[in-house]
Amino acid sequence: MSAPRTLPRALRRLPSTLVNRIAAGEVVERPASAVKELVENALDAGARRIAVTLKEGGRTFISVVDDGVGMSPDELRLAVERHCTSKLPDDDLTDIRTLGFRGEALPSIASVSRFTITSRPAGADTAWSLEIDGGAKAEPRPAAHPQGTRVEVRELFFATPARLKFLKEPRTESGHVADAMRRLAMAHPGVAFRLESEERALIDLAAASPSLLSGDAARLERLAAIMGREFADNAVAIDANREGFRLTGFAGLPTLNRPTSQHQYLFVNGRPVRDKLLAGAVRGAYQDFLARDRHPMVALFLEAPPEMVDVNVHPAKTEVRFRDAGIVRGMIVGALRTALSAAGHRASTTVSDAALGAFRPHTGFATPLPMGGGGYGAGNGYSSVPRGLAEAAMQFMAPLDGLSARVEEAASNIAPGNYPLGVARAQLHETYIVAQTEQGVVIVDQHAAHERLVHERLKTQLEAEGVKRQALLLPEVVEIGEDGARRLTQRAAELADMGLVLEPFGLGAVVVREAPAVLGEVDIQGLVRDLADELAEMGDHLSLKEKVEEVCGTLACHTSVRAGRRLTVEEMNALLRQMEATPHSGQCNHGRPTYVELKLADIERLFGRR
Repeated sequence: MSAPRTLPRALRRLPSTLVNRIAAGEVVERPASAVKELVENALDAGARRIAVTLKEGGRTFISVVDDGVGMSPDELRLAVERHCTSKLPDDDLTDIRTLGFRGEALPSIASVSRFTITSRPAGADTAWSLEIDGGAKAEPRPAAHPQGTRVEVRELFFATPARLKFLKEPRTESGHVADAMRRLAMAHPGVAFRLESEERALIDLAAASPSLLSGDAARLERLAAIMGREFADNAVAIDANREGFRLTGFAGLPTLNRPTSQHQYLFVNGRPVRDKLLAGAVRGAYQDFLARDRHPMVALFLEAPPEMVDVNVHPAKTEVRFRDAGIVRGMIVGALRTALSAAGHRASTTVSDAALGAFRPHTGFATPLPMGGGGYGAGNGYSSVPRGLAEAAMQFMAPLDGLSARVEEAASNIAPGNYPLGVARAQLHETYIVAQTEQGVVIVDQHAAHERLVHERLKTQLEAEGVKRQALLLPEVVEIGEDGARRLTQRAAELADMGLVLEPFGLGAVVVREAPAVLGEVDIQGLVRDLADELAEMGDHLSLKEKVEEVCGTLACHTSVRAGRRLTVEEMNALLRQMEATPHSGQCNHGRPTYVELKLADIERLFGRR
């Protein structure tokens, strides 16, 4: 017997406390969400110093103190009401120029915690404080506080205990708070940020000097403090403009890479975002320089006309939508590739640092030679040489057969001159070229270096002659569903320019008749399905070009000078000169360095000369 049917109840308006808790579920996911909203409010208030204090990862206590403009008692009353804001002067949701604008953060946080806000505007005689306990609001009362605002959040989620079960241990939650603050700090180098957790400073960033704020120096210094000095030492500046958009920031050299994309920071109009389009553009720009499992370090700041970007997509404001995504993606890819090309053959200093760190200077024999006794130097302080050791030493110091001629051939009399990579002096293990520069020594991996040179040559030929096509012996039908087939056929003309000729074939399928000749034997089914998926994600045809370039890298790897091949001095020097003239020659197609440079001063330190 089925259960009795429950009749629908009459419609009713939910109480404001419950409405605020529902909103809190969208805006306040964890302590880091609350801190992010409160710090954004402080930045919008013109703060120059922001201090955050946590206890138990923010579960039991959060304090955010700023020196911004502050609020009057009447403004305090409005600030904790839903949909009350000072950040939409013309009520135009297409013209957002602040970090916060919804007027939901404070009432949402207050509805699920024990909340106190204290504020004092500039020129006021006293501060005012307002308390809210789980949504129950009291009246403002006088308080002692300097100019600015202090928000205290106690027992977060006490009014929604189910949410507490999803919080991690305090250290993890503190880490999420620190990450959110670092992202905001990157975009605002003129503001000092401090984060304390259990009386320990997790972040302590001083504000940049006003004299530096007009250039890139302040931003790079702030990035160095957050991403590490090695990023600042190995980053190239980005500055590009296109149709009202401007992209600035810094991008790490390909040889400075990481196993995850955790160190990629993207901002739109000062707002930290995690956007698939932007992340995909970064991936596309480095496609030619890194292996699939390696990721670059970047910090990019996009300034967009407010009417060209929708920041009202996600309650937490971590996603954006562009009116013309193609312009944005194309600008990011172009700007990054241009900057990386300008870096020439430069490789990151971390490569040399790692090489120097691998050296272990030999400090002598583990067991001292016996002193005294019968033998040479007995009694005069010289070590006594055991029987047979002198003969062994003579054999050890004698030139190896064939080595002298090889070294003499390589050690030509060519002066290093002004060659950045110097001149070849030797080849070791038929794999590594040793070159002398004016300031030290360069060791080149001949296979990795030539792989990059061949790759760049192939790309140049493709750009000059276009992508040649070859007809398939048997046209191939690919089933990809209605949406995928529609996306591909809409881009059929663009795909044909890249060498892929296809047309619709029934419902939810396409037939491929021609493919790029450079691909050779290719998995048409996999290629077309990947294209359909990438078009759905990025709405751009660059993915096919990236696939062509990926194949260029594979071809270069198989047609370049292999390790184990002996080179003449002329061949080695020719390789060095080509590297100097070829962009991106500091790394192979997989992001590995093609050479290591050791400065003479560093080598002298290894031997105790400095």
